[in-house]
Amino acid sequence: MFKDMSEHGNGLPENLQWHELKLPQLLFTQTVREIHATIDSEWDSLRRSACQTAAGRALWKHLIHDPLADLLAGETYLRNIHEKIKKDYLNNAREISGVILAVRTLWFDSQIEAALGSFSDRNAQVVLLGAGMDTRAYRLGCLKESDIFEVDFPEVLKMKTTLIQEAMDSKEEQQQLRMTAKSLTRVAADIRENDWLEKLQISGFKPEKNTVWVLEGIIYYLTHNDAMQVLKIIADMCTIVHTVLLADFMNKPSTTLCNSVFHFYSDWPDHLLPSLGFSHVKLSQIGDPDAHFGLMHDPLNLFNRLRSLPRSVETHPDDGTPCCRLYLVQASGSPIQTTP
Repeated sequence: MFKDMSEHGNGLPENLQWHELKLPQLLFTQTVREIHATIDSEWDSLRRSACQTAAGRALWKHLIHDPLADLLAGETYLRNIHEKIKKDYLNNAREISGVILAVRTLWFDSQIEAALGSFSDRNAQVVLLGAGMDTRAYRLGCLKESDIFEVDFPEVLKMKTTLIQEAMDSKEEQQQLRMTAKSLTRVAADIRENDWLEKLQISGFKPEKNTVWVLEGIIYYLTHNDAMQVLKIIADMCTIVHTVLLADFMNKPSTTLCNSVFHFYSDWPDHLLPSLGFSHVKLSQIGDPDAHFGLMHDPLNLFNRLRSLPRSVETHPDDGTPCCRLYLVQASGSPIQTTP
């Protein structure tokens, strides 16, 4: 919708006057209201993060096309993030709330497409672990030959399925919605347990088929043991078939902030993943050429200031604040080919 990004680097177009929040009428139907009331009152921070992510995507719609995001986010999270963005905009902040989420979403979108293009056979699988309110199966054209598997808690998938069905049944939304993936299978499983891979296979996942594994905004919620177990399971797939992992990692200062709900961290995921069995690893930080998307012009914004420091530095020398980093990582591996 908006093409020219602000030279101030906050990610908002020059010609965009801040607008008031317009909520879709579908949010006010009884079924949708009841679902979001349950989410607000009963879900923990991990489950609620799915709605927060959807709200961020909805409010950065000038960059991210996600027609379901408003509905999946719900009024509470849309209003909360809208107020933060409005405040940042009025204060001419160097970083507008949600810019990390916008960059992260666009990076994962582009990397999924690139990963599928790297396979000799585009008839591949994409597995979204901790899928939450992700709607890539409805919005990415590159998935037209791919089987998509969304893995998450049963209550999250149930609520999501009901909300999407409400959109499908709505005359106002019908024309905008169609599944772009070849197929979509939702798998109710907890990736902290030992049976999630078995449940995935029972649902039709084929270990011998080229696969992109997506861990977006999830791994740092896990304990160290649980996160390492998930990463090892995916790494082991490299011995069977061409396997690509796309994941974001936090460094230690990010998980040790006051009131943090995060647990797992890795200061050097580009060292960790090869030790597990991945043969190729590429790490990016917000603001790098492949993680920029026209949103990081200002050299003094938080992300560019961090990129200028060695990754081993945990406290910023200018102001003593923790160097909280988010790493965007692409890792891959394939069975070793031997010549006869």
